[in-house]
Amino acid sequence: MAKRVLVPIADDSEEIETTCITNTLVRFGAEVVVASVKPGGELVCKMSRGVKMVADIPIDEAAGQEWDLVALPGGMPGAEHLRDSAALTAILEKQKASGKMYAAICAAPAVVLAEKGLVGEGATCYPAPGLREKMPSPAEDDVVVQGNVVTSKGPGTALKFAVALGEQLYGKEKAKAIADEMLA
Repeated sequence: MAKRVLVPIADDSEEIETTCITNTLVRFGAEVVVASVKPGGELVCKMSRGVKMVADIPIDEAAGQEWDLVALPGGMPGAEHLRDSAALTAILEKQKASGKMYAAICAAPAVVLAEKGLVGEGATCYPAPGLREKMPSPAEDDVVVQGNVVTSKGPGTALKFAVALGEQLYGKEKAKAIADEMLA
């Protein structure tokens, strides 16, 4: 059975990270759903470098569903838009309470997870002033897996992050096969 993955996006979310997460997890066999947090159910998001991306559903529609993983891309101020979404916060809190996976990359671990109390010591984020200070004892690693929470640094680590998410969902053997196919 396919694992269900939610990837929330907003205006100014990082497109490399968004695409790496979605593309890689589809290769693993996941059902990936992209949800916009824009007000009024608007699905078109202008990403951080100007690429326009069309979400599958508005975040309010995602709120009533079950997810095996919720994976947040970074980008600024995209991560702030994700943080400010009450529906997304409720989804993330539900993931944490039920012991299900959630993940964030780049600015999102600091801006969303740390600010909402959803990440502990030793996670990682984009190594920029103003972000690392929000993280409790941040790690220097490219990707950090801590039980059901996975964090990563940014666009340059996005493929490694996505493969790590796939490994958590589908196992080490499948992750090696997918990474080999992608020359990662």
